[in-house]
Amino acid sequence: MNAPTTPTPSLDDRLAALDAKLEQVLVEVEEVRRLRRGLEDLQDDLVRVARDAWSSTIMEMEEIAPFVKTGDFSDLFKRLLRNTNNINELLVQLESARALADDATPLVRRLFHDSLEQLDQLEQRGYFSKGRELARALDNVVAEFSVEEVRQLADNITTILHTVKNLTQPEMLEAVDNAVEIYRKIDFQTVEEYSPFKAFREINKPEMRRGIGFLIVFLRNLSAHQPPSR
Repeated sequence: MNAPTTPTPSLDDRLAALDAKLEQVLVEVEEVRRLRRGLEDLQDDLVRVARDAWSSTIMEMEEIAPFVKTGDFSDLFKRLLRNTNNINELLVQLESARALADDATPLVRRLFHDSLEQLDQLEQRGYFSKGRELARALDNVVAEFSVEEVRQLADNITTILHTVKNLTQPEMLEAVDNAVEIYRKIDFQTVEEYSPFKAFREINKPEMRRGIGFLIVFLRNLSAHQPPSR
């Protein structure tokens, strides 16, 4: 049995295939040419940029030339080499400080948040508003009193504090409270008028005699009391 024979392409088919390959080659050549032109343009740009950078560097170096000697750079390089260990230690310390800062950041943030909460609570309780009023009261004191009066107040502050301390004792507060309560209960619009004879009869009552005795004892002790010498 004879094997099937492969049909031989005609001359036109061969020419068409050759033209297609030639067209592809021309396209690739044109692409290579375009790429080469792009590289040449890039090279020109880089050359101009390098030339400008070199010119700028030369100008900058000319400005610092009076302040730099020939051996300064070599001395700087040698110094850097000699202090390599110190530079390494400094870098280690910087790394440790950075690690410490990273560790302390949450704590600082928490403290800041707690401080804001405390300030907010103080504001809600009225500390700041009352502080402003106290500052205004202090301004009034400064405006009202002279320097000499403030100096006298400072000289007598101990006596004033002792007086306030004595006034704040329980028995003194109770006596003052009783006196205020009695004064509050008196109706001055309905106070009865007393003739000398009626007043004399009132004086003979036990409570009036005790009141007069208290007044006499108080005045006697007040007259006999000598203030401490400065």
